[in-house]
Amino acid sequence: MSIPFKKKGLPEIGELVVAQIKKVFDYGAYTNLLEYENLQAFIPWSEVSTKYVKDIKDILKEGQVVIGKVIRVEKKQGRIEVDISLKRVFEGEKKVKMLRWKRVQKAQKIVEIAAKNLGKTLDEAYKNAWIFLEKNIDPMALIEETVLKGPQEFMKIGINEEWAKALYEEAKKHITIKMVRIRGVAKLISYKPDGVEKIKGVLIEIKNKFKRDDINLNIYTVGAPRYRIEIEARDYKVAEEVYNQIATFLKDVAQSIGVDSVELEREELEKG
Repeated sequence: MSIPFKKKGLPEIGELVVAQIKKVFDYGAYTNLLEYENLQAFIPWSEVSTKYVKDIKDILKEGQVVIGKVIRVEKKQGRIEVDISLKRVFEGEKKVKMLRWKRVQKAQKIVEIAAKNLGKTLDEAYKNAWIFLEKNIDPMALIEETVLKGPQEFMKIGINEEWAKALYEEAKKHITIKMVRIRGVAKLISYKPDGVEKIKGVLIEIKNKFKRDDINLNIYTVGAPRYRIEIEARDYKVAEEVYNQIATFLKDVAQSIGVDSVELEREELEKG
């Protein structure tokens, strides 16, 4: 449950935090805040549930992980006191926070292993990698994007090349990006003496014109005059949009440059 890179400082009032129950008493429960460095929080008896609770030990168990909302942060005689509430956390908030917590754990694990692969310490990992990743509300989303696009995505946020490559290589072992694939077969015929070159020109123009960072576009020969056009994207709507744009381009442009017959037949939709 522990993570290698914890937040320093104090949480803010209203912030959602991940807490592990340490000790339960009749008047409340003491917890460790798992995202923060050496920081505890107290859950008052009155903040455990919106319903009447006869014995909070029936609800809270030692070792249990809960999501709380910070309701008090105070410094007293050199001590820091933090109170959190469970009853003020909506069910939707709880689910989102728990999901983000699990994704932070996974992201930090990738960074930790990458550091080990490089022979670096956790302090070096924090200074060279995590300090940049943690600025994102969902570091795992950035890591997933990098698996799709390459280590340069890490370098864009300030991570140096050595760490970017190490993180990328490790992330690929842990992440499988689900893709949507749309395919169609284009039948292109030209009776002109230079028809082959004209068709090749159309296909090259499609590759260049519809190249985007959020898709993979491949065109290859099935057997002349049939050419498969394949679009991969993480979002079905994006893949569909590009496919329709290519269909329109073939219809409007191909004949105008000397391709006599143009047909585009949609194939199956694949996910995976």
